[in-house]
Amino acid sequence: MSAAAQPRRTRLVRALAAVGTGVAVLALPLIGATGASAATGTTTTAATTTAGYPNNLDGWIRESLAIMAEKHIPGTYNGIYRNIIRESSGNPNAINLWDSNAAKGIPSKGLLQVIDPTFNAYHVAGTSFNIYDPVANITAACNYAAARYGSIDNVFGAY
Repeated sequence: MSAAAQPRRTRLVRALAAVGTGVAVLALPLIGATGASAATGTTTTAATTTAGYPNNLDGWIRESLAIMAEKHIPGTYNGIYRNIIRESSGNPNAINLWDSNAAKGIPSKGLLQVIDPTFNAYHVAGTSFNIYDPVANITAACNYAAARYGSIDNVFGAY
């Protein structure tokens, strides 16, 4: 290795070590908090939906898929997930207050950004009538997408 390359490589190694150390320091409080919780003898479990699925994006999609299978509504996990991330970034309380629907007084709401008339028309029996309910929103949106596009899997943009 040339003498000129030696200092540059050393600086790079030191910089990477410093960054790695910083990341480890940032992670320590998280690790410590987990350890402290276990040390007290308390256990925490993830909240679940009434159907027993995890109360998070993964659980909402899986619960919706189970309902969709019962009702013969086509769609896959990947198709639902892709559209949720594009439409709401996974926020079940998302609301669009700037597009043409909002200008008409019917903003898009929830994980898959459904407007009230569409949600009501494609609501799936057995799910909540609350448009912000993640499972009801996903299932109604997938029911609509199935009727209009054949499946949520065929939706690659605003629908």
